[in-house]
Amino acid sequence: MSTITPEELNLLIEQTYKVENEFNELKASYAHLQDTVEKVVEFLPNAIWILNSDNTVFLQNSKARELWELLKLLEFQEEDYELKFNSRSYLVKASSYKDKIMLSAIDITEQKRKENLATMGQMAAHLSHEIRNPIGAISLMSSTLKKRVIPENIPIVEEIQKSVHRIERIIKATLMFSKGVEAQKKEFLWSELRESLDMSIEYYGYSKEIEFIFPEDDFTLLGDKDLLEMLFANFLANAIDAIEADESDSGKVEITHDEDDTFHIFHIYDSGVAIEDEKELFEAFKSTKLKGNGLGLVLSRQIAEAHSGSVDLCQNKRKCFKIRIAK
Repeated sequence: MSTITPEELNLLIEQTYKVENEFNELKASYAHLQDTVEKVVEFLPNAIWILNSDNTVFLQNSKARELWELLKLLEFQEEDYELKFNSRSYLVKASSYKDKIMLSAIDITEQKRKENLATMGQMAAHLSHEIRNPIGAISLMSSTLKKRVIPENIPIVEEIQKSVHRIERIIKATLMFSKGVEAQKKEFLWSELRESLDMSIEYYGYSKEIEFIFPEDDFTLLGDKDLLEMLFANFLANAIDAIEADESDSGKVEITHDEDDTFHIFHIYDSGVAIEDEKELFEAFKSTKLKGNGLGLVLSRQIAEAHSGSVDLCQNKRKCFKIRIAK
């Protein structure tokens, strides 16, 4: 048995330390790489699962942990596929590497909603164009008929005119929604807008005794009068419908006005039934009413935004909407 010299022992110790340092560096590098991978996976907007060959979870992010029940429904497929889970839509992707399988679930609910909205908007716009001409003819003939019928039949013709007016409002709103809102601004008086709103109320029609309270003081607005008339008419129509649906024999609609250095501020109150679902208030084609198509509040908000303003639900006990229109 040969004897190790002191020089050889020192060399062996140095090599041992060197190997240990390299191992520690490699271990630190691996830990850093693993930490980086975990951070990247966590950063991704979709749910990610990396599975072992026995389907146990090797790595997942927080979104995957929230959707752990969804994992049970996922299948490894070469082609992407869609899956419905808890009223949400997910696009599922899968890939494999060596003994690992990676599954990804991307929430595409909002994307599909926008696609469906666009399709519905196109269909509604097409139908509105088709309906516009016959409705125009009915409107013209009813005006002529009103002048010729006996007095006892005038209320019947007026009901026809009110129904036609309601359809015309729906058509106008649908076409505007499909094309987008563009405001042609110029100065006009509140009294001019109020006069148009009075006519809109008269044409809308209702069966109960409703008190309308509008701002008495006159003031100047800078905006698109036709669009702002549509905005306020939408809220008045909703208020009338809410009062008609209420158990009381009468109701009240009130518009108040205030202003600051930047905005005209309106509050619209009504005594009708309460709002059922606040979350769907400003979602297109969603409506709890029998009348209308669910575009009124959506367009009202778009019109306000086209005037550098806003439409919001008031945060108080009275049923109220707050409308801001830039000066």
